[in-house]
Parts: sequence; C-alpha cells; structure tokens
Amino acid sequence: MNMAAAAQYRANQQGSPAEVVERHGELVRRIAHHLAARLPASVEIDDLVQAGMLGLIEAARNFQSDQGAAFETYASIRIRGAMIDEIRRGDWVPRSVHRRYRDLVAATREVEQRTGQAATAQQVAAELGVSLDEYHAMVENSARGQLVSLDAHMDEHDGEARVASRGTATPERAFEQSAFRDALAEAIAGLPERERLVLSLYYEQELNLREIGAVLGVSESRVCQIHGQAAVRLRARLADWHRDDGDDDDHDLP
Repeated sequence: MNMAAAAQYRANQQGSPAEVVERHGELVRRIAHHLAARLPASVEIDDLVQAGMLGLIEAARNFQSDQGAAFETYASIRIRGAMIDEIRRGDWVPRSVHRRYRDLVAATREVEQRTGQAATAQQVAAELGVSLDEYHAMVENSARGQLVSLDAHMDEHDGEARVASRGTATPERAFEQSAFRDALAEAIAGLPERERLVLSLYYEQELNLREIGAVLGVSESRVCQIHGQAAVRLRARLADWHRDDGDDDDHDLP
C-alpha cells in the first residue's frame, strides 16, 4: 500500500469530514474556549473554531492508530496547533509586548542564577528598574500576549513523541524529546507552590482563568499574573532548549 492509499485508508477509518466534525466538534469548541480565556477580546472564538475544525479534519487524515495514541489525544494537539497558527498569522500582539517578555525572562534568569532561589516579583522588578505595579502589568500583558508560552514549547519537544504524525522519530530526536520532558518536569517541580497549582489546574484539569480564580479565591487578572510568572520562570530555566536565530522579534516560543 503506497503512502497516498494509506492516508486515504486512515481517513476512511475516521469517516467523512462531516462525520468527523459532528463526532468531535465539541472537542474543537472546548479547546477554542480554553485558549480564548487568556486572549484579548479582539480574538474571535468563531475564528479559533474554524481553524480548529480544519486541524481536526487534517488530524483525521493523518492519524495512525499504530502509534499508540488515542485519536482525541492526537487530534487535540493538531487542533490547538491549527488555532495557534491562525493567531500567529493575525500578529495581534505588539512587538513591544514581546520585547518586554524577553526582558522579564532575562531578569528572572539573572536573579535566579545570582541567588540560587526562585526569583520574587520584588527582585525581578528591581532588576528591571520598574515598580511592582509596572512589573505585574508587564507579566499580565505578556501572559495574554504569549499564547504559545508553554503550549508551543511542550508541543515542539514533546507532542511529536507522543503522537508522531510522520513515522517514527530519529534516535537523536527521541533522545532530545525524552531529555526535554525530564528538564521540563524538573523545572515545574521547582516552581513556587501556587504557580504549580495554577499550571496543574490550567493544563491538566483544563480550567480557564476565571474558573481557576474561583477555586483560588482571587481575580482572573491575578491568575493571569501567576500563570505569566510561571511561564516566565520556566522560559528562564529552560533557556538552553530554545532556538535562538538572532531575530530580536522572534516570538514562536515564550
């Protein structure tokens, strides 16, 4: 069976595009609302859903059941990836937000390397030469601007290992993925307790920021700040895993 025939066979196994959308459309809408919870109001849910539906159909065409992952697991990654690509194309985040985000990461990394401890908000604000209120505003703006903060990083290094879309990974790629998962787990384990809790509620329990705020008894804005601080800290601690192509405006990763 050639590759084209194999792809057609896999698509037939999942059903027609209309059947796939009908069966898994709620998954697309759930992911869209989950992502939209930390985006500006200017991002339309309908646009995310439309992009996600295309990702769903593509997932149905490419899914390989022998890779050991359930279709919904595989489709979720492809759906979210399609939505993220759509938002990237929109380029709605000002470049100044990305620059400030990189400043936050650099300052956090500097403080933590100097002290050997988790950087506090006060320490990072002092490192940047801004007030605490300015620091919190930077974190919140960056958190809402960096949609792909942890999502893209995990998908890039881990998603392909869990649900390979193009055959098996090379030994070098598999080793890199395994090493990154270990590094990410260690970095998350070293986060302050509240940051770990927010990440767990957001990524594992799939609560949105408003729901997490209700659980913790704080505002949605405060949850966004905590999530942002965690993303900045992880970015700083996993700096060696980020590709640096020398482009000051590169923001594919947090």
